[in-house]
Amino acid sequence: MPMVEPEGSGDTEAFVEVDPTRRYGRYPELLGSGAVKRVYRAFDQEEGIEVAWNQVKLRNFSDNPAMLERLYSEVRLLRNLANKNIISLYHFWTDGERSTLNFITEVCSSGNLREYRKKHRHVSMKALKKWSKQILKGLNYMHTHDPCIIHRDLNCSNIFVNGNTGQVKIGDLGLAAVVGKNHSAHSILGTPEFMAPELYDEDYTELVDIYSFGMCVLEMVTTEIPYSECDNVARIYKKVSAGVRPEALNKIKDEEVKAFIERCLAQPRARPSAAQLLRDPFFDGTVDDDENDHIIS
Repeated sequence: MPMVEPEGSGDTEAFVEVDPTRRYGRYPELLGSGAVKRVYRAFDQEEGIEVAWNQVKLRNFSDNPAMLERLYSEVRLLRNLANKNIISLYHFWTDGERSTLNFITEVCSSGNLREYRKKHRHVSMKALKKWSKQILKGLNYMHTHDPCIIHRDLNCSNIFVNGNTGQVKIGDLGLAAVVGKNHSAHSILGTPEFMAPELYDEDYTELVDIYSFGMCVLEMVTTEIPYSECDNVARIYKKVSAGVRPEALNKIKDEEVKAFIERCLAQPRARPSAAQLLRDPFFDGTVDDDENDHIIS
């Protein structure tokens, strides 16, 4: 692919790595990192757009084949998904020389929802409902996909935002499960504060994502991570198993918002699906018009 080099390009930022097709170039700037992968700012030279270069050092997991399989599963999953509220995958490859798994995804300009919400303390209820509705649309796509996909680790740190458009996208599908016609899964995985009680019983369906979504809404409204009053995982587990709600829920004065979150946190048999929640009266008339557009501070 021919590239146009600017004249006198000595002061342009240099790539530290390019993909085998030479279409994508990685900059040294780190956008984020976790226990498994690092995410760098990168550039798609063909389309002229910024992208995210996700990189996993495979040698770190040479003695953990289960984790390696999970990583490759995320890539395979993303490759088969196409929804505007789920992060898009553009390209992936393994670099044998550097012993890395690399995949190029779209980049969201404003980072994750947790940091975005902390940065912007004054957000209207209308905006929060718009974000919530987009997350539900992404979940509904996954849950009605054939086969059904359960995210299993939905929380505000792996939901991403384009702040200039208000667009919200679900990412980090590394713990997602593809389930058959019975829609049930059996592994204990996820972020404790956001995990539904039935997850701990190792017998659950895609409705665990709805519970996690409810906790995301709680965090969006209060800017508090659920169960932050607990100082360890065991205490969170004890409260979740006993059906004790996070203290943050009591700080919500708006009864409509509180009731909506409670519907998401209900027992599995009473918990609505993403499709049902998209039709919930909670979203009536408030997403597209300014009525009841009060500010949450």
